[in-house]
Parts: sequence; C-alpha cells; structure tokens
Amino acid sequence: MPAPTLADVLAALDALWPPELAESWDAVGLVCGDPSAEVGRVLFAVDPVQEVVDEAVRLGADLLVTHHPLYLRGTTTVAPVGPAGFKGRVVHDLIRGGVALLVAHTNADRADPGVSDALAAAVDLRVTGPLVPDPTDPEGRRGLGRLCELDAPLTLAEFAARAARDLPGTAAGVRVAGDPDATIRTVAVCGGSGDSLFAEVRAAGVDAFLTADLRHHPASEARQAGPPALVDAAHWATEWPWCEQAAGQLDEISDRHGWNLRTHVSRAVTDPWTIHAPSDPAAQQAPSLAPNPNFPSSSTGAPR
Repeated sequence: MPAPTLADVLAALDALWPPELAESWDAVGLVCGDPSAEVGRVLFAVDPVQEVVDEAVRLGADLLVTHHPLYLRGTTTVAPVGPAGFKGRVVHDLIRGGVALLVAHTNADRADPGVSDALAAAVDLRVTGPLVPDPTDPEGRRGLGRLCELDAPLTLAEFAARAARDLPGTAAGVRVAGDPDATIRTVAVCGGSGDSLFAEVRAAGVDAFLTADLRHHPASEARQAGPPALVDAAHWATEWPWCEQAAGQLDEISDRHGWNLRTHVSRAVTDPWTIHAPSDPAAQQAPSLAPNPNFPSSSTGAPR
C-alpha cells in the first residue's frame, strides 16, 4: 500500500484529539506542511523548539507532532529575526526540511485517552475517571485531569519518590507540600499547569494532587485549606509521557490501515530549567535576624 498522505494522517490524529475539544484561546492543528505530501516517519515531542526541529530533520521525519503550540498568541511574521526570531527559524527549517508540524494541545488534554492518562500510567496509577468531566461526552470519559487510585497505599514521601523515579529527570525534580508520612490512596493528576483546578481537586476528596507549575500563593492557600498533599513535578516531565502514548496510538492506526509508518519519540529534554542548586535541608528556616556587621544599623541615619 502506498504511504499515507499528510491529510490521511491528520484525519486519523484529529479523530484521536478532536480540535473542537481545544480551549478557545488555544492554537492547535496544522502549522505548516503540504496535505498532499506522503508521510513515512513521524516524530513526537512536547516542545517545537530548535533542538527538536533539528532532530526531526536529521531523522528524516515527514511530520513533527508537538503538544505545545509554536504560535500560541498568533503572529504577523515568520521572519527569523527579532525577539521571536527563533520561531521564524523553526518554521523556515521545517519547511526547508520537508517536515510538517501539527500541534495537539488542550484537545489532547481533554481527549480519551489524553495527557493526564499518560501521566497516571507513568506513575502506575489506575484511572477511575476525569477530574473535570467534559459535559459534551455522554460516556463521561473525556475532560481535564484524571482521578486515580493506587493499587496499594503509600506514604506521601514514597509516592513522591515514585514520581521522581518514573517521570523523566529534570533539574527541578519534584517538590512536595504535606506530611511525608501521610497515607496516599487516591490521587488527582493533571499534566502541565494544574493550580487552576484546586477547587475541583478538593471537591474530589483525594489524598494527593500530582501536577506541575504550582505557584506560591495558590499552593499556600491550598495547603492552609487542608488536604490534599501537593506533588509538583516539572511541566515538561508531566507531559512527556503523552508522546509515547500518542506514538503508540498512531502505530495502532498505521497497522490497521497497512500504512507501515515509523514513529519516534524525542528524548531531548526541553524543560527550560538546567541547574538545581538545593538548599541545605538542615537549614530550612528563616535567616537569622541578628545584626549584619557588613551593613550600618538604622540608628546611624544611613539610607535603608
């Protein structure tokens, strides 16, 4: 059978992650590429950044599928100059290399299975349903986040260690808020930024919430309000498992249609943080307020 066209592959992927599931502010779908071109090799990645594009070109990929959009807020130019010139270079390199770019973002978050299903599977959790169900789904399987159960209880410290072990390694690692000895039986997960879902997580009554990008004030307020414990991993690390899940889904479609596609998952760590300098665990307290001899006291009349 001849190789599928880009249009064929896009139709199959749109069925997996329907574009209409995307948020109104999102930018999903085809960014560049000729729908009539043949596709024999597909690369999946989280970010459409230069190192991933270079990998796609070296690989001879005909299609790059990323979770994050290239132009989330739109643009009027793809010129490879100026503050956003790196995005223009990405577009030029993709077109020059004959690589199409497809974005599946919040539509992949809400799909069944979606990004949070892949996150749950990566840390060995059993999904019981969506955290925020999609009201348009009569089966109640689609939606944001997932509610999960552990096969056997763990302490919070043990569950955090599992997440750190089973998710891709990053400089940021995994942060935890809560009693390390607390028993964890149920977990809500949300791949990517999840602190907008605290109300839904608390209403679900779970023991822990695994997500990313938790900010100080929402996290502080959530902890003051009581359970659940918070497990905060790197954004990229919580979404990368979706790449393997998505590649597997396309493999199944390819086998069913006799396409003989080859799928690949980028192992490039595109998390933006590169170094973590940990504090001394024995000194987790506020700095001493003793006078600093290197600065004048306020009684001297020196500027403060």
